This record gives sequence, structure tokens and C-alpha cells, in this order.
Amino acid sequence: MSEPQNIAWHSPKDAPFQVAGFGWWDTDCAYRRLPVKAPETLPEVVDRLANWTSGGQIRFQTDSREVWVRVTLADVADMNHMPATGQCGFDCYLGPPGEQRFVGVTKYDHHQVQYEQALFSIRDRSMRHVTLNFPLYMGVKEVQVGVEPDADVQPPAPYEDDGRIVIYGSSITQGGCAARPGMSCSNIISRRINREFINVGFSGSGRGEPEVARTIATIERPALFVLDYEANCGEVERLRETFPEFIRILREAHPTTPVLGVSRFIYATEFLDDEQKRLRLERKEIQRATIQALQTRGDENVHFVDGERFLGGPGAEGTVDGVHPTDLGFLRLADAMTPVIQLILGKS
Repeated sequence: MSEPQNIAWHSPKDAPFQVAGFGWWDTDCAYRRLPVKAPETLPEVVDRLANWTSGGQIRFQTDSREVWVRVTLADVADMNHMPATGQCGFDCYLGPPGEQRFVGVTKYDHHQVQYEQALFSIRDRSMRHVTLNFPLYMGVKEVQVGVEPDADVQPPAPYEDDGRIVIYGSSITQGGCAARPGMSCSNIISRRINREFINVGFSGSGRGEPEVARTIATIERPALFVLDYEANCGEVERLRETFPEFIRILREAHPTTPVLGVSRFIYATEFLDDEQKRLRLERKEIQRATIQALQTRGDENVHFVDGERFLGGPGAEGTVDGVHPTDLGFLRLADAMTPVIQLILGKS
């Protein structure tokens, strides 16, 4: 493997690189999941978490035999139940849409905020499609992509459609606690469905606030809104209030864009706590009934999916702490959600 001084460094903000997964990239050109200047005041914690880059991707094609990244993070890795490779790392997939395969992840001194590392080094020089996934639980102040000085760099393969899949939710949506970025649920599905995915999951803070809904509604070209924030809603009455209002706000801006409500999976300790089960079932019924009422009133583009058995049912493995999925858990979530999303997109 060559030394980094033999590498040519490029900003992914420049053509032919494509940065995807940030809903306001065309106007802000910022590694941020909400607008730099939101139309109204957002909850402080949501505004802060928007700087964490979950779902962001750098896409391009190159015949370089090596691809490096040079990264400056907002802070050091500090989570006690999520690997730093997932919290603060970049990982890399090679192959065109639908055929992408994992090849490498950044491994560095996790006490540092800057690192420089190769994601792969191979002998064969041929044109390959590259996807780099941004960190899930950390901000990125700066990133550069390194290739061989004489390498050819070309635009990525186009999406099958410019409509975007927007997923709003909790820490689980954001990607806690995947071992590396490519194993979050939205990133897994993005390798199966050739569309841009916008991840607006906010750890502990997906509470369905109307100001957040109005901000998300300003995302351009949405093909589907997924609402998966039950885990953070708190009191049952809060979900009863915010869920129909969130959909109403989205409908004002996007009268026919499909909306999918998702109830949460079973936590590991539910078998020990009847009250936990009762509350989960009550929240699920609120979402199901809301969607059914909208369908009855003629809205054919609202949908509901029961997430109860997404991890395999009561007692199933798949979490790191009983709540947040491992890579196995995220794979099971993606396996359950992919056909649902494909069906909705096909109908619309």
C-alpha cells in the first residue's frame, strides 16, 4: 500500500463526486441533516443531532487501486455501547447499485478527531463504483477522498428515480448501535433500492414535534415518508397527539406522497414487564387506527406496518442492550422493511 503522500486528495463537494443523503445539500452544501437556517426554531437537541451525519454518502466511480479518506470529526468517540467504527468511522462498498459489497472501514486512534486511512488497496486497475458511508453518531467537519494521482474519477451510476426515501425516527433510525455505518437499516436498504435515502433519525429525540415535521416537509422530491418515532414519543397521549398532526403537516406540503407509519419491535425485557407490553400495544393501535381512518376518508397513500416481529419476535437476539440493534438486528429490520417500501414505491 502506498504512503498517503502519493495520494491525490479531492473534496467530495466537487464534481464528479456526488454527496447524497443530506436533504438540503443543494442549497446548504453542508454535512448536516437539517437546514443550516431552518424556517423556524427547532428543539435544541434536534438541531445539535442534525450535525451527526447518519445516512450521508459519497458516491463516485474510479479506476484507482486505492481509496483513502482524510477526516476531521467534531469530537472524539465517546459511546460505551456502540463501536467507534460505527459512531465515527467511514466504511466503503464497491459495486454498482444492487451489487455493492463491503470492502473496508476506517480504524484509527479513537482519542483523536483527525484521521487518514485507506479503505482498500487492490492490484487490479479497473473502473469501479464506490460508495462511502458517513459516520452515524458524530459530526464531520471536513472529509477528503484520496485516489492515485493518475486515476480516472467519474460520476456515480444514476439513481433509478430522483424521488427520495425520507425516514424519521429515533436512535434506532439514526443507526445506534451498528458496528459500522453501512450496517444501519437505512444504509442497508439503500443498497437494495436504488434511490437516495434521507435519514432524519434523532437519538432520543424523535418526538414528533410539529416544527420538526414542517422542516422535514420542506425536503424536495420526496417519494416516501417513513415515520418510525414511537420509541421516543414518551407518553401515549403524546403519540396520539403528534402522529396524526405529523401526517397532516406532511400532507399539506405533499398531498399524494406516500406516508408509512411503523410501530416498534419488541424490546428484550418486555416478557418481564406487562406494563411495557400494554403501552407498546396501545401505541401500535394509535398508529394503526390513525392510518385506517385516513384511508377510510379517501387517502390511498397512507400505510401502516406492524414492527412487532421485525427482530424475530419475543426473546429474539438482535440488540446490544435490549433496545438498540446490532448488525444482526439491523439486517433483520432491513429484511422486513425492504419489501414493504418496494411495494409502496411500486404502487405510487
